[in-house]
Amino acid sequence: MTRTLLFSDEPILAKGLESTLASVEGFQLTGVCSSIVKLKEILDAGEPDILLIDLTSDVTFSILSELKKASLNAKIVLWVHSISTELALQAMALGVRGILRKTLPSELLIKCLQRVNEGEFWFEKALTDSFLSAKRIALTKREGQLVSLLSQGLKNKEIASMLLISEGTVKVYLSRLFQKVGVKDRFELALYGLKNLTTGHGTLEKAPVSAERSSIPETLPLQDLRALFLEKSSLRMSAPPTRLRNAS
Repeated sequence: MTRTLLFSDEPILAKGLESTLASVEGFQLTGVCSSIVKLKEILDAGEPDILLIDLTSDVTFSILSELKKASLNAKIVLWVHSISTELALQAMALGVRGILRKTLPSELLIKCLQRVNEGEFWFEKALTDSFLSAKRIALTKREGQLVSLLSQGLKNKEIASMLLISEGTVKVYLSRLFQKVGVKDRFELALYGLKNLTTGHGTLEKAPVSAERSSIPETLPLQDLRALFLEKSSLRMSAPPTRLRNAS
């Protein structure tokens, strides 16, 4: 029996899934959860085979990373209206095994869950095609830290203090990043950074500063930002799905 757990804040959506799975042999909806806290408690009590996540505003990259760590054997599938290429790529990097549109017929929903449960990946062709066209800019560790702090609204002086470098060095890094990424100013670079920020895996210690800078927190989240995916427009998937068999 394939145990499926749904995270969603839409009761009607949950009812529809329950009704659909009830007609499929070998599948069982073991629960529906609308709270991240409650979801973590359920995962601690026992892992489902498939964790189907409605991509609500509560679901961040940090949350996805935590859920993956809490349910190492559960296969995560995102249930979305639409998703951008960069968000889909980041989700895949965090271990998501499938991305499914809510507008698909129930037969394809079941087929997706079956394929993912068998060890395959499920992404629609329009999405996989966009992966190939997305421009990926690799960042050094220092560049990733700088873009992360820039995306959090810090000024050059504050970034310099956090990274223990001079303001002049920050300006040099920014100038190089503008050319590398192909943006015209720090605002565009910050936007790309916000789109690509994933999980906080630690903290960046703050250097000693004067009293006038006491408003800056003692630590700031150190985001896992290793690359920028330069795909601005949101993708609405409509082509038939592509199934990628797991090589492992």
